[in-house]
Amino acid sequence: MRILVLNSGSSSIKYRLLDLTRSTAVAGGTVEEMGDHREGLGRIVTTLAGQEISAIGHRVVHGGERFREPVLLSDPVIEELRRLNPLAPLHNPANLLGMERAREVWPDAPQVAVFDTAFHQTLPPPAFTYAIPEALARNHGIRRYGFHGISHASVARRSAALIRRPLESLNLISLHLGNGASAAAIRGGRSVDTSMGLTPLEGLVMGTRSGDLDPAILPYLARCTGAGLDEIEGILLRESGLLGLAGTNDMRELERRTRDGDATARVAVDVFCYRLKKYVGAYAAALGRLDAVAFTGGIGEHSALVRGLCLQNLSILGIAVDEEKNRSSATGEREIGTGAVRVLVLPADEELEIATQTAACLEEARRNTRTDS
Repeated sequence: MRILVLNSGSSSIKYRLLDLTRSTAVAGGTVEEMGDHREGLGRIVTTLAGQEISAIGHRVVHGGERFREPVLLSDPVIEELRRLNPLAPLHNPANLLGMERAREVWPDAPQVAVFDTAFHQTLPPPAFTYAIPEALARNHGIRRYGFHGISHASVARRSAALIRRPLESLNLISLHLGNGASAAAIRGGRSVDTSMGLTPLEGLVMGTRSGDLDPAILPYLARCTGAGLDEIEGILLRESGLLGLAGTNDMRELERRTRDGDATARVAVDVFCYRLKKYVGAYAAALGRLDAVAFTGGIGEHSALVRGLCLQNLSILGIAVDEEKNRSSATGEREIGTGAVRVLVLPADEELEIATQTAACLEEARRNTRTDS
């Protein structure tokens, strides 16, 4: 089975054609500087001319409470997704454009929506409930949804395989660290807490997003500056995080500047890692027993400095990092810990996870069809 994975953003489309029988990529890339999604997908069609495409899997950022697992695309599903646009105005509309155009281009290929929020639908009420009036939360769908679920689900399965432990018995903290960053507490393959909330703004310090913030800062800024809520939200989303602290959201640049003695860069790195360390401690407490911590994403995979700092002095939790292994130039899935808690580094592979979930959704649909008949 060959599955085309599409990740449609507002200004680019990432794609990857995967042969699941061999777990290999046949083709892939990113289309940028496109006029619109019609033009972008047209370029992908040209690139993939002559390739067999069995099915298409679409990454969707927000599935709300309705979508708890991958779903076959249909007109009613598209309409339900459209109603979720206010929950993720920067992401879901772009995801929908990609789906609609792909259905026009490949009308005979079954297409599946795979949701970043679905993995976190197992959060218990104490983890997903905000302390605001219940009717307000219920009427407006305000709760912790969590994101990067596709990545965290993949990390959980791959971590269990790497340390040869049944997923059902594994207590894991997954750290997805890139320009967007989130942590998840995973018990037996099920998410029980995660750092992102109603939107991807909450939680860890990120490339351009503030992460956790005193909510009173918003009205305070409005009074002090005269800025409206939309303008302040834009600052928190696009001008904060590492960029706001040190003028760049590139961790590689911040590490270089830190080595050169740049105090501003050092503060940015320390804030990023301190926030991470607090979440590791909190999620160890939430899980009750911790078996492993796993890093993924561009920063998680490549930054020895971040890995070392955020796990420094955590021997009380059974966590210890082997500095030689941590700073090694080794690549691929590997272990870098020396304590009772395993410390893992896993290259991100969200596309393979989307393809795998797409195939499982199609197989489930086929089983249901056979049962109904």
